[in-house]
Amino acid sequence: MRIGVGIDFHRLVEDRKLILGGVEVPFSKGLLGHSDADVLTHAICDAILGAAALGDIGQHFPDTDEAYKNISSLKLLVHTHQLVRKQNLSIGNIDATLIAEAPKLGPHFPAIKKMLCKTLNIESQQLNLKATTSEGMGPEGRGEGLSAWAIVILK
Repeated sequence: MRIGVGIDFHRLVEDRKLILGGVEVPFSKGLLGHSDADVLTHAICDAILGAAALGDIGQHFPDTDEAYKNISSLKLLVHTHQLVRKQNLSIGNIDATLIAEAPKLGPHFPAIKKMLCKTLNIESQQLNLKATTSEGMGPEGRGEGLSAWAIVILK
């Protein structure tokens, strides 16, 4: 069994879609990044890569490579999953937490969970999603950005 942790942060800006777990969440702002800036999927990718001792998301999908400009992070997740499967590893479970003052994310979790489980070909009970606020503290608390943490067990 191997355990990996992933953490990601992105700034909220105007004129961008808010994509979380491959799902567009209605909100007045979106996340800034080279790809679609899906903070949740990026944290999960990093956790998977960490558990497999394969470096990090920046090594595999550098923001200096135009091939990844505005790419769906689900494509990055598929590639990441293929890398660990080549090592004969499989996902045991994923536990992920989003940190945001707004929007309220809980109502979007069923769609996000369905999308991520389908993308990774895992069962619903292998993925847990949570959301919390930072009680007004830090960039998330001021509404400047969102962050996500993920822990993955590979077996």
